[in-house]
Amino acid sequence: MELFFSLLINGLATGMLIFLLAVGLTLIFGLMSVLNFAHGGLFAWGAYGGVWIYSLTESYMIGVAGAIITGVILGFITEKLIIKPVYGDHVQQILITLGYMLVLGELIKVVFGPNQIAVSPPELLRGSIEIGELLIIKYRAFIIITGIFIFLIVNYILKNTKIGLIVRAGVIDKEMIQALGVNINKVFLYVFMTGAALAALSGMLLAPYAGVIHADMGMEYAILAFVVVVIGGMGNVTGSLLAAALVGISGAFMAYYVPELSLATNMLLMVIVLVFRPKGLFTIRG
Repeated sequence: MELFFSLLINGLATGMLIFLLAVGLTLIFGLMSVLNFAHGGLFAWGAYGGVWIYSLTESYMIGVAGAIITGVILGFITEKLIIKPVYGDHVQQILITLGYMLVLGELIKVVFGPNQIAVSPPELLRGSIEIGELLIIKYRAFIIITGIFIFLIVNYILKNTKIGLIVRAGVIDKEMIQALGVNINKVFLYVFMTGAALAALSGMLLAPYAGVIHADMGMEYAILAFVVVVIGGMGNVTGSLLAAALVGISGAFMAYYVPELSLATNMLLMVIVLVFRPKGLFTIRG
């Protein structure tokens, strides 16, 4: 039973990290119809930018803020220079964002060096909490709480604010929003920057969780994020949360019992969803 709960918590923590990466991606897919394969590069830059500031200031929260700012700046640059010229052309989007992903990875090696960087959790989040015979690692609990908190904020904004209404309506019908006089290009920019900020935050949260960061880390988690988007449904925030939890938990159990099939299981699940539920398992929009 202890092993079960340990794997469950580990899977949920991983799932929350994937959710933070996927939630921006699903909104970008759903609203902007953009296939952004560079999203993992923004994730990696968030990790490196945040860890660098964390090491300079010795303040984890300042490092988190630095990661988010890094994501916002890179999101602005990426949307303006890389994404905007290829709106409406999925083939060019795939090619240019894949190339940009490689560029972002190589730039990390130039700026921060090619070697892995070790990262430790802040003092307050080290160690574990004992509940009966169950040991819960503090940092994993922190990630789970943070992921749920971000979900609640994003969900509230989408359902209870004007900008949220515009974004949700834009996911359904972009042309209708433009006809009502909304500057859809500005909305696209804000959504993209928000998605980039969440990806960067996910990267920073991952760093102490994994213990090390490296320049190619973005690709591995970007694949999982795309799996989550497919399973959860494009533009569906609640679906992304549930799908991320499913992917994280299944990955944790498979990594323990059948490690060689860990990634293959999630890919197989994605294929099954594409065949039988191409709009995603969770079709009610969140």
